[in-house]
This record gives sequence, C-alpha cells and structure tokens, in this order.
Amino acid sequence: MSIYKTDSSLKSWVSVPSGSDFPIQNLPYGIFQPKGHSPRAGVAIGNQILDLAALYNQGFLSDCGLPESNPFSSETLNTYMALGRTVWTSVRARLTELLSEGNTTIQNKPELFYEQQEVDMLMPVSVPDYTDFYSSLEHASNVGKMFRPDQPPLLPNWKHMPIGYHGRASSIYVSGTPFHRPKGQTKPPTAEKPSYGPSRQLDIELEMAFIVGTGNDLGTSISTENAEDHIFGLVLFNDYSARDLQSWEYVPLGPFLGKNFFSSVSPWVVTLDALEPFRVQGPVQDEPVLDYLKFTGEKSYDIQLDVFLTPENGKESKICHSNHKYLYWNMAQQLAHHTVNGCNMRTGDMCGSGTISAPYEGGFGSMLELSWRGTKPIALEDGNTRTFIEDFDTITFRGYCEKEGLRIGFGEVVNKILPSV
Repeated sequence: MSIYKTDSSLKSWVSVPSGSDFPIQNLPYGIFQPKGHSPRAGVAIGNQILDLAALYNQGFLSDCGLPESNPFSSETLNTYMALGRTVWTSVRARLTELLSEGNTTIQNKPELFYEQQEVDMLMPVSVPDYTDFYSSLEHASNVGKMFRPDQPPLLPNWKHMPIGYHGRASSIYVSGTPFHRPKGQTKPPTAEKPSYGPSRQLDIELEMAFIVGTGNDLGTSISTENAEDHIFGLVLFNDYSARDLQSWEYVPLGPFLGKNFFSSVSPWVVTLDALEPFRVQGPVQDEPVLDYLKFTGEKSYDIQLDVFLTPENGKESKICHSNHKYLYWNMAQQLAHHTVNGCNMRTGDMCGSGTISAPYEGGFGSMLELSWRGTKPIALEDGNTRTFIEDFDTITFRGYCEKEGLRIGFGEVVNKILPSV
C-alpha cells in the first residue's frame, strides 16, 4: 500500500498551466527521446519533462536507494520498476522536493528539462505478458443482453471471480501509432459460409491498464492486501476489437484474431501514489466472494474517462463519458486472482481492466454498446453518424481525476485507423 501523502496545496517553481494534467502532485513516468539523443526516462511537470537520466548522472538522486548503474538511461521503465515500492516512494519524495516552490537546487539547470512538444514519446514499458480482464458489470450485462437475449445477461461464474484471458503483448503500441483495419473470417447470421475480408465492425474498448512493477515467484501468489505493492501505475488503454471476427471465432476458446491485431496505451504512467487522494469505494459486490478475493479499504479510483471520435478533416465529437470507479472487480482482486494458482507475474506485465461502461447509455465504453450492435447510430457533431469505426477516423481517449482544485491526468491515447492492406 502507498505510504506517500499528497499535499494538494503544493506548488512548483516550474510553470504549470491551469488545467494541466501534470501538476507537481502527479509526476508520471514516461520514456522520451529528444532529437539527436537516445531514449531515457523522465517525469512530466506542466508542459515540460524532467530528464531523470541526467538528474541521476548529476548526483541529485544519490540518497534514494538506486543502484550504481543508471536505471533511467534505459529504453524502458522496467529496470526502475523492478526496484520496488520503497525506491519508487523515495524517488517520488525527492522529485517533489526538487520541484517544489522555493527549492532552487535545479532551478538554474535548463539542461535537465525538455519541452514535451519537442520530443518523441515512446512505449513506456517492455510488456512480457498481457492479460485482459472483463470486470465491468454494465459492459458484461450489455453484451449478454445483445448476444444471449433468451438467457440471463451474466454467465454463472461472473460474480464469483474476475474473468480474463491472455492477450497478445507484441501488438501493444504507444499513443500516436496509426494502424490498419484488420482482416479475417466473418460469418453473418444470414450467410451459409464464412468469408474473408476487412472487418466491418471495428470497435474501441475504453479501458485502463495497470503495470506490474515487481512480480512473484512461480508457485506463489499475491494477496489483495499486498497487491498494490506490486503495481507501479496505470495507463489509458484502448484495446481495439473487430466484433465481426470475434463473434465468429470466439466459441469455444474465446478471443483470437478479433483482439490481437492492435492495442494502444498513453505514454505517461501515473503512479498509485499520485492517485491516492482519489480512492473511492467500488460497486457493492452482492455475491459473497471466496476468502482470497476479500479485501479491506477503498480499492477503486475516481478517474473520469472520455472518448472522442474525429472523422478525417472533421470535427471532434465526444461519444462516451465513463469512470474507472464503476469496475466491479478492482485491481487488487484482479492481481490476486491472476496469481492464486501460482502464476508468476513479471516486471512490465500489463493487465487491462476490460471495457469500462457506466450505468447509463452515454457512458458505454464500446461502440458495440453505444450503437447497440449497430441498431442505434451514434450522432457526431458534424451531422454524420457512426455505428462502428470507419477508415481514417481518429479515436482519442482522455482521463483525469479532479477533486478540490487538484487535477491528476493521464494525457491521452490517440490512434488513426487506416484502410486494410
């Protein structure tokens, strides 16, 4: 559990624009590459990035329990994440001290800072394995109503354990990466045989993902009580889906080509320490859970999530507003269930929340739900409509927490959809 306390009144000597996602209380981690230089780790503050590799080399992090070799000069955050929560908290406290109003230690060292708009943001972590959960009661219920109208919306196991599946880590890319519409087999209900071609039901999935900082040995498990000590932070996560491919292939083994072609994450990893002021109680779990899934305290987070669709040369339209707090199964339960059988998690493993749908129509986290399987077209700002994503559409997710004047944001994850090749 986090031991870091956030001071919402704290100010930085670095200029932070009003409404910025990145005040001194956030300090999210990312990997950036300045022009003509190698990739390295940094933290966002206002519109700038503090170069952690250079900060380490100049000796300003010498009392934080870091190793002799610079963990921030790597092309990913994995080396640093593997050091564990005690080090993460120590470094965060030191960065907060250095950046706080009145501290002049690095104030006259412009070589330590870069403008965000002048660098390339890279994939923040190397992902050994990726698991996608299915933890939104509203999303699971909506899908059940659409695809099994003559049965109860939820399958019998859903309220007894966090449902998930093992996904494809190699096709997870950072925000800004365009991708081509996937192709595969589809078979509409009216067709006698399947056919091959581009997906006609390309969809978003509004998710967040937590990143494992420190794992566990094979044969051991992680409890709900200790789960947060293993979680480094969260990112926005768009787990694109080809619904027509998925509906034909998923019986009996589940998702395959309909899910493995592309997913995208925001470049900044927001730590649990930064999210501490935004803890809330999650939904009431009305079905008693087994002992290993029981937990105490507030394990959910009030993170507001928005989805935007922009047609080619068109106007941006908000098509969804949801919240992370609606997830029925929280991250501690997800990680406890993932490891209860002795599965060994590794540094950099990514666990998607599953589609986060709110308990109201404008908060459904997929176009499948928003258009109710294509029967209710979604109206856009420019007068056009959508049921699923069309070629050259741009999809943008934004996420942030806001409370008593404090805003902690995740930035955004943006992708443009290109035609099939």
